[in-house]
Amino acid sequence: MLRARGLRLTAQRQLVLQAVLDLGHATPEQVHTAVREVAAGVNITTIYRTLELLERLCLVTHTHLSHGSPTYHAAGEHQHVHLVCRECGAIDEIEPEMLRPLADQLATQRGFQVDIGHVSLFGVCARCQNGDQK
Repeated sequence: MLRARGLRLTAQRQLVLQAVLDLGHATPEQVHTAVREVAAGVNITTIYRTLELLERLCLVTHTHLSHGSPTYHAAGEHQHVHLVCRECGAIDEIEPEMLRPLADQLATQRGFQVDIGHVSLFGVCARCQNGDQK
């Protein structure tokens, strides 16, 4: 895909994409750590730029699971909605179809198309509600 758009498939780009695929969900900092195990000279700026490029090419996508850095995952991965516990930080996933009625209603009433695969819902998990520890 890179070559088809006149871009080079550099070793760094390949390493970043492979790190995202291997890690599943990863912040740029986590990708950086994984890439540095193979190529110590790759800096964090290169990681951010490469992730932005890979997202423009629809190879990766991101979501925000906290107030910090976005979390990236492969774009071809099964889409899901993230459930993020504000108490313990646990992350669970649900099928996007659970939000389909809301998305359909927003489309009908507001003309707004929800990118369901990019949604994160924040709240308190059952374990924390019951007072269970991590």
